[in-house]
Amino acid sequence: MSVQFRIASVAATHPGLVRRVNEDRHAERTADGLWVVADGMGGHAFGDWAAHAVVQAIESVDIPLAFDAAVQAVADGVHSANRRIWAESQRRGQQMGSTVVVLLVHGDRFAALWVGDSRIYLRRADMLVPLTRDHSQVQEMVDRGLLSPEEAEDHPRGHVLARAVGVGARIAVDVVTDGVEPGDRYLLCSDGLSGQVADPELSAMLGLPDQSEAIEALVARVLDRGAPDNVTAILVGIQEATRLDFADAGRTRT
Repeated sequence: MSVQFRIASVAATHPGLVRRVNEDRHAERTADGLWVVADGMGGHAFGDWAAHAVVQAIESVDIPLAFDAAVQAVADGVHSANRRIWAESQRRGQQMGSTVVVLLVHGDRFAALWVGDSRIYLRRADMLVPLTRDHSQVQEMVDRGLLSPEEAEDHPRGHVLARAVGVGARIAVDVVTDGVEPGDRYLLCSDGLSGQVADPELSAMLGLPDQSEAIEALVARVLDRGAPDNVTAILVGIQEATRLDFADAGRTRT
């Protein structure tokens, strides 16, 4: 027997209350188990283009049947976007780039892929687990023991990235993988959300029964706090649907 999952996602994006242009981009390919959030950098004339290039590359990825091959295909999409943005930045003589987080749910496993400081959280059994680790200068200082996590929270260089898509000829894409469980909720978000909502309240809002209510509550909380940056979030919920014979195990799950 093979467990098939019922997957639903809801997304929201807002320019915030300070910036005129929303440089965040996102995409949902729920039928393919693929979601992406990108946060552009380089000013509105360039950051929004870079974020769009990243999302466009992920949207064009064909997902193989095998899990490892599917993860590699998504990573290849990020590398393709990196080459495109880097070439364009060289042509224009203007640095540009984007963060990216991608969630892939494939069969009974998931992969989180990322570059930069956009994040993916997993809420499972009332516990909130960060799946990504920021590629930022401040996080590197924390990792080296030069700053405490508390000191890092309000550090003036907190938004300075150590890694982003398109700022160099090559990029490293980090990946974590694990099994999917019914009841899982995955949150993909730009730092405009994670920088304004602490983990305990984030976990509480992700636990709201209705996914649309949860995502609206998250964005509303950020807006209540002044929303100094663009805000984008995707909430993906996993539920057990039916049981199928083993012969059906390789079929696409939606």
